[in-house]
Amino acid sequence: MGARPVFLSLTIFTIISIQCVYSTTFTFTNYCSYTVWPGLLASAGSPPLETTGFVLQKGESKSIPAPTSWSGRFWGRTVCSQYSTTGKFTCVTGDCGSGQIECAGGGATPPATLAEFTLNDSGGLDFYDVSLVDGYNLQMLVVPKDGSAGTGNCNTTGCLVDLNGMCPTELKVLSSDSSTPNVACKSACEAFGEDQYCCRGAYANPDTCHPSSYSEIFKHACPRAYSYAYDDGTSTFTCASSQSDYLITFCQPSANSQKSNYPEAAMYFMGNDSNNQDEYDTSIASSTRLQHGDARILLLVIVMAVSISLCTSNLVPPSL
Repeated sequence: MGARPVFLSLTIFTIISIQCVYSTTFTFTNYCSYTVWPGLLASAGSPPLETTGFVLQKGESKSIPAPTSWSGRFWGRTVCSQYSTTGKFTCVTGDCGSGQIECAGGGATPPATLAEFTLNDSGGLDFYDVSLVDGYNLQMLVVPKDGSAGTGNCNTTGCLVDLNGMCPTELKVLSSDSSTPNVACKSACEAFGEDQYCCRGAYANPDTCHPSSYSEIFKHACPRAYSYAYDDGTSTFTCASSQSDYLITFCQPSANSQKSNYPEAAMYFMGNDSNNQDEYDTSIASSTRLQHGDARILLLVIVMAVSISLCTSNLVPPSL
């Protein structure tokens, strides 16, 4: 056989290998009227993503690939600035303590709205949620790209209510900026530090730790989001790991849709219909079309079978 089929085989092997290593893409979009600085933190045992913090101006988007079985959390930092004399970067909400835009392993200082993910976990499912357990600082939504497929509990989740405006006085975080005085809303645990609110000590189990009047404010406003530590039943969602990429949005677009309770979800699905996939499939079919009986097809089948086998067993193929 000539060089062309060998090159084609190696190309297909490489493409599938990359898809195995980077199985999920997170796309962050800022619909807020102000700048947001997303923070990203990998859980223990998971590698950091290509960035641990970046800036999103109003209307901007950024996509970040994640490897198979990655686990971690995302949040948005707000009211951020950099000191001209020292270069230190700080945020009024969601600050990660790194002194720079990259969080470099630092987590969000409460209060902060969190999106939490564990990819390719039990049963080959992605587990995800939006949590207000550490308080709230801005609207956030998680939209699975293929959530319309109905695999598992694969639904949009998040909080699109401005809780800062309705936050009880004793939980409010205030800014010196008179134009935006209420910048975040603490959890009762953060505000009072009592075991009954923090689900610790004698309250460290679901039988003794129950929703408080404060967490119920969060739950009523954002029923799909975690409102306290043992809120699993209504706030954890799952998608088939092989099917889903995720859109993470801050705030919501001005356009509304009647097709979904969440405008972002409807807009996302309308913008990602099957036409693009059909064009992709057609392109792949055209580029790999071979004459019937050509021995090159055997090599292609073997290469693809080996690559897929490695991918499904969560092994990373050797570099080519």
